[in-house]
Formats: sequence, C-alpha cells, structure tokens
Amino acid sequence: MSYQALYRKFRPDSFEQVCGQDAIVTTLKNQLKAGRIGHAYLFCGTRGTGKTTVAKILAKAVNCEHPTENGPCGQCSMCREMAGGNSMNVIEIDAASNNGVDNIRDIREEVAYRPPRGRYKVYIIDEVHMLSVSAFNALLKTLEEPPEYIIFILATTEAQKIPATILSRCQRYDFRRISLDVITDRLTELLQKEGVEAEPRAVRYIARMGDGSMRDALSLLDRCIGFYLGQKLTYDNVLDVLGAVDTEVFGELLEKIIRSDVTGCIGILEKLVNGGKEFSQFAADFAWFLRNLLLLKTSEHPEEVIDASSENLEMMKRISGEVEVETLLRYIRVLSELGSTLRQSSQKRVMTEVALIRLCRPAMETDQESVLDRIRVIERRLDEAPVQAAVHNRQPAAEPKEKAQEPDRTLPKAHAPEELARIVSQWAAIVGRTENTLKVLLKEATPSFREDDSEHALIVVIPQSPTARLHQENPESIRQLRQAISEVTGLDAAVHIVQEKEAPGGTFPVTQKDIDRLIRENIHMEIETED
Repeated sequence: MSYQALYRKFRPDSFEQVCGQDAIVTTLKNQLKAGRIGHAYLFCGTRGTGKTTVAKILAKAVNCEHPTENGPCGQCSMCREMAGGNSMNVIEIDAASNNGVDNIRDIREEVAYRPPRGRYKVYIIDEVHMLSVSAFNALLKTLEEPPEYIIFILATTEAQKIPATILSRCQRYDFRRISLDVITDRLTELLQKEGVEAEPRAVRYIARMGDGSMRDALSLLDRCIGFYLGQKLTYDNVLDVLGAVDTEVFGELLEKIIRSDVTGCIGILEKLVNGGKEFSQFAADFAWFLRNLLLLKTSEHPEEVIDASSENLEMMKRISGEVEVETLLRYIRVLSELGSTLRQSSQKRVMTEVALIRLCRPAMETDQESVLDRIRVIERRLDEAPVQAAVHNRQPAAEPKEKAQEPDRTLPKAHAPEELARIVSQWAAIVGRTENTLKVLLKEATPSFREDDSEHALIVVIPQSPTARLHQENPESIRQLRQAISEVTGLDAAVHIVQEKEAPGGTFPVTQKDIDRLIRENIHMEIETED
C-alpha cells in the first residue's frame, strides 16, 4: 500500500479522538443524544483546527445504524461506506472550485430526492465564503427551509465574508486554535505509534511551529521524519529541516542591533542564509523571540507564557535588561512589516537586510517609537564615553588658566548649604532616574547655588540649546527632577533650571570641597582627595 500522510492516517473518526474542541464536541454529542439535530451548521476557524473532520464525524453519526455516545460506531455498513468514500448520503463540495450559481442550482434539484439508505443526506460545503453572490442567493431559500432529511454543514476560514442572511440561518460554531500542550501530546502519541524516537524539546518546537493547527503540525512532523528517516529526531535536526534559527543566534543578533553594528548583523544573516535558512522563517522566528523578551519585561509570571528551556530563559532575561519596552515594540513592528513584504517580494534578501539596517538606525524613521530609540542610542553613547571626574566643577572653556588656578577669588566665602551638597554627591543616581531628553541634558548640567538664597534652592545650570529652553519652561521637567531628588536623597528641594547665560548673579557651582566638608562633618574623620 502507498504511503499515507500522517494527517490523513490519523484523522479522527469519532468525537472522542477530536483534540482541542471540547465545547463543540460536547454540544454536538448532546444534540445527537437528544435528537435535536439542526438543519444547517456553520463551522468557522483557522486552517487545520478540525472543521471538516468534525463535519464528517457528524455526517456519520446521524446515519449510523448503531450510534454510541462518542458518535458513529464505525462497524455498521453505513459507517464503512462513508469511511470508504462510497456513500451517497454524504456529498462534499469544494466551494473554491464550484462557486457558481449553476452548482448551487444542482444542489437545489438534488435535495428533492430522499437518500436511498440512511436517514439524512448531508451536504458538506468547504470554503463556503468563496461562493459568488448569485450562488449565495440561490442557496438561501433551500438553506432556510430544507427537507427534513437534509443537513447542510458549511465550513469556512473567513466567516466575515458570508452574508448575514446565511449566517442567521445556521448554528454557528467557532473552532479555536489548538493549544500548544494539546498538539504536543498528540504528536508524542502518534510518534509512539509510528515507532519514531524524538526529543521532547523537538516535538514541542514542531507543535509551536504548527501555530494552533493540528494539520500543519502533523505535516511538519511528517517532513522531519522523512528527512531523518530511521534516526532519532533531535532539536537540532528539527531546526535544520524547518529552516529555523536557535535562540542563541537571536540573542547574538539582538545585541549587535542594540549596539548599531550593521556589519555584524549582516554577517549573522549571511551565515544563516548559507545554512539554508528561509527569510520568511527568520523574520517570524525573530519576531517571536522579541515577543518573549517583551513578555519578560511586562509580565508578572513570564515563565507561564514563554515556551523555552531554563538555559534560554536565563539568557533572554539577561538580554531583556539591555533593551526598553518601546524599542522592542519598534523591532516587532519592523519585522511584522518585513513578513508582509517578503510574501510578495522577489528581492527577499535585500528586504531583510534593509529591515536589519532600520533596526540598527532608528534615525531613518520619525515615529514616536523610533525617536525614543534614537534617544536610547544617544544615552548609551554618552554612558560609554569617558566621563570627567570633576563634572560638577566645570569651568567655562574660554576662562583663562590664571583665573582657574585661583578658585578662592571666584568662590563665595560661605559654603554651599549641606542639603545641596548631599544632592550633588548623589547627582549621577538622580540623573539616572530621569527620562529621555531631560536625562541627556542633566548629564551636561552644573548643579549650583546662590550665595544670598535663603531657601537653599538648587540652581541647575544647563548648556544653551533649543531643547534646554523647552525644559527650562516646562513644569513637568521640574517636577520630574524634584521627584528624582526625593527618591534618592529623601530631600524636598526647590529647583530652578536656567541656561548658562541666564544664570543670576552670585551663582556658584557646588564644588567637591563642599561635598568633602559634608562628609567630614558627618563621619568626623579626615578626608584625603586625589586630583
């Protein structure tokens, strides 16, 4: 006998064998038990979720000579005829190729005749949304008042394309995507029956690639078994056959994207392409990897929704700390656009490389997510650049050296207030709690005080720029800075943001000497500082 595909060989022939559609199966079994059989059913759902399979089981059950609580008995002559495809009681029609009004008129003529055997004549119309408008109109009257021995079962993946007049005359059942655990258990069971040894990790990956479709998962499993016939099915083997990419490669790729390393990203893509990986599969898998990182950053219990080994989970947790939520959202959006483009593009490699460059260069885009990502890149470069130890003692560049060597003549006789010295001593931590352009601006600011200020207000002197003007006049920036000061030091300080040329007279930076004095007075010991 010729080889039969797994999804055909193990197609359920009773309600008990149907996986992942418990609510629908229970409802149909109760209808059969109570004799409340409808005249028209509409089965909706994505591909491979069991619509046609359940329709065939229902057609068998209503004509079975000895029905059981799980549907047809499978032993009577009617069940054997329908299993062999020889029954006159079940008529299957593919609406994708028989969608004209003449095809429906043929059905209207046929329903006038009773079935030669059995109780019901069942019409299963697959992909019913493909019928033309005229065909739907021709079907409408028959569907509304069919003879008592006629049952229509309509199946579709796009219920929104069916006219409301048809929908209102059918009992609608929505077939949901089958869960990952259910598909994994089913594949494991079938592998045991086939005598094929496989790693649990490999089986679960195939189940996930099925994307809620049992038929797709079985087809992928068939493909993997055929490629490694007679061998143990390992996780690496499955990745090779399906053209997928391991999580470690995605982690390395993401780290290069974060560092704007375009050459490194193209190099990784080159290795994957030479290894036979498909561009569409690469885009889909990378988007799924980023989805897992997003869940790690936003979910309270990500382990419950992320399918990954403990090693990969730890690696993803480490990487997720290096990227912001908004950045991940932008990456996923770009990859989603890439997936749509690749379906119709003849230049798949070029489109994929352009997408990687877009990920590395947020300046190429102007939407909000890209702007935030550009700010992230600026902040990272500032953090990685050499930082001057005496940032708070910054002197104007044009100031003569002689004047810089005589600080006593420029500083006031009075010391900076203790509260302000405490704030400046933890200035880096305070700046780290601010966000976006304000954070960038404060890294270049000089915390100062005014000699004759009785309220001990912190005067933040910032370089002149258009951005500085926006923050100087924005109460939200003042509020954000005060909140950061309160969180770090516990002080509720008055704050004024001014530009360098607008600093009031008698304004002086809080110096390292003020901070040393504060430490000395509080811990009562000598402090030696090195330049």
